[in-house]
Amino acid sequence: MRNGLYSIHVTLLDGRVGKGSGVILFRDGQILGGDAYLFYTGTYTVKGNTFKGEVLVQRHTTPRDSDNPLFGGPVPVGIGVTGTFTDTQATMNGTALVGKASQIFGATLRKLVDID
Repeated sequence: MRNGLYSIHVTLLDGRVGKGSGVILFRDGQILGGDAYLFYTGTYTVKGNTFKGEVLVQRHTTPRDSDNPLFGGPVPVGIGVTGTFTDTQATMNGTALVGKASQIFGATLRKLVDID
């Protein structure tokens, strides 16, 4: 994965309905990011034009009214991800363990800014 700040757009798969978006930073093996309710921290490795990693998603703000973040319960959620990338974008798939249930998702990432 090329170092940079990316927009991320997530869609649940496997017959489930749900979407989310935010920003995510990939830099030298570290992942950092967030959205209105959640923040993400993790690590990744690269081989060719593919990457794999682990991310921990935690809630920083309690959702208001009927808002329902995809992976944002009061307990941190571990996610395994794999993906492919070019210089300007990436696609990623992952599995989040939310309580006792697995949520499978796909995501598209678009580079916003290069990071050294």
